Amino acid sequence: MITVVGTGTGTGTGTGTGTGAEAPVPPDVLAGAALVVGGRRHLDAARLPEGAERIVLGPLAPALETIAEYVGKELPVLVLASGDPGFFGIVRALAERFGSGRLDVRPGVSSVAAAFARIGLPWDDAVVVSAHGRDLRTAVNVCRAHPKTAVLTGPGAGPAELGAALIADGDRVLVVASALGDPERERVERVTPAEAAARGWGTAVSVVLCLDEARALGAVRTVSGMPERPSGWALDEGEFAHRDSMITKFEVRALALARLGPRPGDLVWDVGAGSGSVAVECARLGAAVVAVEKTPDGVGRIRANADAHGVDVRVLHGEAPGALSGLADDPDAVFVGGGGRELPAVVEACARRARRTVVVAMAALDRVPAARQALTNAGLRCDGVLLQSSRLAPLPGDVTRLAATNPVFLLWGVRPPASSEGVTA
Repeated sequence: MITVVGTGTGTGTGTGTGTGAEAPVPPDVLAGAALVVGGRRHLDAARLPEGAERIVLGPLAPALETIAEYVGKELPVLVLASGDPGFFGIVRALAERFGSGRLDVRPGVSSVAAAFARIGLPWDDAVVVSAHGRDLRTAVNVCRAHPKTAVLTGPGAGPAELGAALIADGDRVLVVASALGDPERERVERVTPAEAAARGWGTAVSVVLCLDEARALGAVRTVSGMPERPSGWALDEGEFAHRDSMITKFEVRALALARLGPRPGDLVWDVGAGSGSVAVECARLGAAVVAVEKTPDGVGRIRANADAHGVDVRVLHGEAPGALSGLADDPDAVFVGGGGRELPAVVEACARRARRTVVVAMAALDRVPAARQALTNAGLRCDGVLLQSSRLAPLPGDVTRLAATNPVFLLWGVRPPASSEGVTA
């Protein structure tokens, strides 16, 4: 049997050594262990039985091999971990290797629960994302898209790096929780992203909370974690403020969203955003979104539409392609709307930075060849359709006719998987 004990980040109930920093390891579990595996601080804090082998966790693979030897001999193994080891912890690796039936898991309080408790906030509506040993950009984009996020940090993905990436998103506050559960070293600090970026934080950081404090309480939830998924998309044009019907029609939006594939952790650009209908829909599906719009009244409409739908959309006032140089982070997907002589240059600029997909909507036939060439010049595989639809429209006498909408060309370019690794992060 492998007993996994979460030492209880934030409980402050004692380790059995009198430090008060961790929850105690049950004496019966300690006494019977032939092998004890854990971080150095966990092993130092526990009274290990004489004769037990001790492994300080570093790379996981060698520790798993040693555990396998003891399991094969039916000798008891004890694994010490921080907080709840089933929450982004070692339980997954142990269950995958040895099967969940061999595990006796005794969780402690997770660092996320402890951090929210320290600042007096519920966290059933928080999104939790791990940047430990993972690409930081996913955590950054989740922080941009959601008002309450907990980030599990790691080397190269700590408060300074997270803060640097979020400086342009000025409405967020970072709560950095360090050494949770240690009565002498614990610190919980509220800082701006810029303040976080300017400091060195060391190795004691337990978790970072990223909050839009105006919305930190949120609504009462039935399902925890991610916000409820929208019940529908490709919303009717009447759901958005727009000028003189200058809006991407819902039929076009439906296919554009299918090709963009916005999801949590993604960054999407809506270039030539107009009313921002595509930007808002992508944000409703969980992506972080930047809308680029050249007209001041358009900027105002985008912000109003985002507020009306309760989503975060960062709006950049400027004209593409020049304005795109002000965006430091490369997007996963881009929607390009509108037209004009600059369209090929805009499409190519977007295509060269897109990690996955660029979708272009055009009304003018003359623009199609150049836009297609711009996509292929950037190494994307191009496809497209001409969308023509007719909507039901009432006539006098309680009868109905079909009212044709203007045809729209929709092109999309997809980056081949082998070349996506070469795009600058």
